[in-house]
Amino acid sequence: MTATSPDNGRLRERLERGPVICAEGYLFELERRGYVQAGPFVPEAVLDHPEVVAQLHRDFVHAGSDVVPAFTYYAHREKMRLVGKEDLLEELNRQALAIAKKVASENDALVAGDICNTNVFAEDAASQSAARAMFEEQVGWAVEAEVDFVIGETFSHAEEALAALRAIKDAGLPAVITLGIHQHPVTREGWTLGDAFRRLEAAGADVVGLNCMRGPATMLPLLKEVREAVSCHVAALPVPYRTNEHEPTFQSLRDPEALPGQMPFPTALDPFTCNRYEIADFARAAQQAGVSYLGLCCGGAPHLVRSLAEALGRTPPASRYSADMSKHAFFGTDESLKKENLAFAEEL
Repeated sequence: MTATSPDNGRLRERLERGPVICAEGYLFELERRGYVQAGPFVPEAVLDHPEVVAQLHRDFVHAGSDVVPAFTYYAHREKMRLVGKEDLLEELNRQALAIAKKVASENDALVAGDICNTNVFAEDAASQSAARAMFEEQVGWAVEAEVDFVIGETFSHAEEALAALRAIKDAGLPAVITLGIHQHPVTREGWTLGDAFRRLEAAGADVVGLNCMRGPATMLPLLKEVREAVSCHVAALPVPYRTNEHEPTFQSLRDPEALPGQMPFPTALDPFTCNRYEIADFARAAQQAGVSYLGLCCGGAPHLVRSLAEALGRTPPASRYSADMSKHAFFGTDESLKKENLAFAEEL
């Protein structure tokens, strides 16, 4: 299987010009909007509401994303079987790729295929073979759609990430491979991050790094180990939630007052959400740590992506509407507002 796209070097060219921004987080954002079901998190919206998926792509590009990833996360055979729609697998993947391709072409953005953890990968040969077949199937459709590169993401097993990478490289496409690191900073096999990412780079990954699971505060300390381990480009796409040393992942966050004995993940994470200024701080710190492929994963939203882009020195179209509190009715500094401001100040 050989890629037919003439633009295999576009990702490399963009990275050579400066940081590449990739907005992910489609599952959570469309769940919030009422088009994806929490739990299964299968991207059925691609078929049921393609116009909504296309608009979210446009919103993220408008906010500063350089990449339009096809909404095929969890659009693999195992997940589609789980919701009884395995017969729609190919249609969903091809539709998602077509939507992404169209939006990318409108904005000269990069278009990416997307594969992820299969949830069947284990140590036995049968499960590994099944996972590899799923990767090859989805990558094959991405090749036919002439994507610029393929994202392989949220792998807890480094061996599964390597299997995904082999499928992508066998197809002749560039690969961005990111691991999802849980509470302990090692892979499911027990490999250190340095060991895992050295193997991924040696196997041909163009970009390696971390995505999902950890918020900015608990992903940032791991990036130094990743950067020191490899010479290729490094990626960082945290979830925008206030994880901490004792609760390093968004699955481990707890709110004992509001939800005693219950887990906020995935539908009650709102109190933990990072604000746009925290995301900007992360973007600057990650860039300083040597990260050149940045974005946000589950929980990401356009206003946060805009803040990330602006922190990197960008002025995306959405920056036209960035906050300007000087003109606020009560808090503004504009001369015409002084009388109203004084009256409001007396009430405070």
